[in-house]
Amino acid sequence: MTIEELLQANLLDVFNERDGERRRAAITRTYHEDVVFSDPDEQVAGRDALDAKAQHILDGAPDFVFSPAGPILVNHDLGYLAWNFGPEGQEPVVRGVDIALVRDGLIANVYTLLNP
Repeated sequence: MTIEELLQANLLDVFNERDGERRRAAITRTYHEDVVFSDPDEQVAGRDALDAKAQHILDGAPDFVFSPAGPILVNHDLGYLAWNFGPEGQEPVVRGVDIALVRDGLIANVYTLLNP
């Protein structure tokens, strides 16, 4: 996958996916086994921990969806994607960005920043 496809999968196929089996399949094809995910609350390592993190976020906002909020930007092995999170069809409650470092065609590190 391209970096653009990996970032889109990160947002829509993983963090927006409520079906655990489909999310787990997306995690396997998108991230390194030792992926590190960092957000303002915590840092987790590994595919299982990332899966649990995504589930925790979705459980905390049952009616919310993620959506891209602009173009994906790429610089060599680094990708950037702005996103919105909130009730579908309404103004987002949370805005943020994901910055991903790609190694050997898979995401190795993801950093999430929230916009105030």
